[in-house]
Amino acid sequence: MEINRKTFLLLAMLCLAPPVHAGCDDPPGPQVNWSRCDKVGADLQGQDLSNAVLVRTNLTRANLDGANLDGADLSFADLTEARMNGARLRRTTLVGANLGSVALNDARLNGARLERARLYQADLSGARLTGARLYDADLSGMTGIGADFTGANLERTRLDGADLAGADLTQANLEGASLESARLTGATLVKARLVGASLYDTDLSEANLEKADLSGADITGIRLEGAQLGNASWTDRRRCRPGSVGECR
Repeated sequence: MEINRKTFLLLAMLCLAPPVHAGCDDPPGPQVNWSRCDKVGADLQGQDLSNAVLVRTNLTRANLDGANLDGADLSFADLTEARMNGARLRRTTLVGANLGSVALNDARLNGARLERARLYQADLSGARLTGARLYDADLSGMTGIGADFTGANLERTRLDGADLAGADLTQANLEGASLESARLTGATLVKARLVGASLYDTDLSEANLEKADLSGADITGIRLEGAQLGNASWTDRRRCRPGSVGECR
């Protein structure tokens, strides 16, 4: 009976214990917990926030240029119009985050998780997203000139009106993605998977699509002047001849 009484008292104390809140006033640092905190316009330039917990944190218009966010959790965070140029976000979780109009020039997002994130009109020029996961993300109107998406998962991603001139999408998965009116001039899409993708009015001039898979893709109005198509699987599943340029022969 004494043991049961002690157990009951212990459980009662746990139930009455005050909830643990994020330390919104804690200084920036590795593993800081700012979950659900208001950090609108915060100046965090160059700060080390590696492995920080920033779930649903409001970082609208925050300055995170050059910050270290490696391994941090920013799920469902609001980063609208934030500055993150040159920031480190390797293996960072940004699932469902709002990154509308964010500046991510030359940022490192290798292996980052961006499933269902919103990056409309974001600037990712020169950014590195090798192996990043962007399933069902919205990148409409984004700028990614010279960005590296090698091996990235962009399945069902919206890239309508995006500027990806010179970007590297080698072995990227773009199955079911929408790239309507997107600009991919000079882009590298070697072995890229574009099965069922919407390439309506897309500009792929001078792009390298060798060994890419375009089975079932919509290529209405597509521009392919100077594009390399050798050994690509075409929309009707026929194989383009080696050396094909501008059209699948």
